[in-house]
Amino acid sequence: MKLRLDETSLRLRLDSAEVAEFGRTGLLETAVPLGPGAAGQLRYSLERDAEVPALTLRPEPGRIRVLVPAAQATAWAGSDEISLRTKVEVAENQFLLILVEKDLGCAH
Repeated sequence: MKLRLDETSLRLRLDSAEVAEFGRTGLLETAVPLGPGAAGQLRYSLERDAEVPALTLRPEPGRIRVLVPAAQATAWAGSDEISLRTKVEVAENQFLLILVEKDLGCAH
């Protein structure tokens, strides 16, 4: 699973095997080593969650969690739909676009 961040968006791109795994397990997690030990890692995850009403972001120290409502996650993983998207307010009048996309590769 690839993570792309900039000042206005957070994008997760999943290959077909990752989409299938997310459909089965409801969880994908990746750790990027930025320094020694667990404290030196940036972890990010895509999680199926029955408690959230909409696609959302849950930042934690050293970790970024993107949560997808359970029914939406299951439907998306098994469909031809390419992306999930939403805008979340992360501070007063400051929004972040969240995109979760199936990476189907180049067609050319």
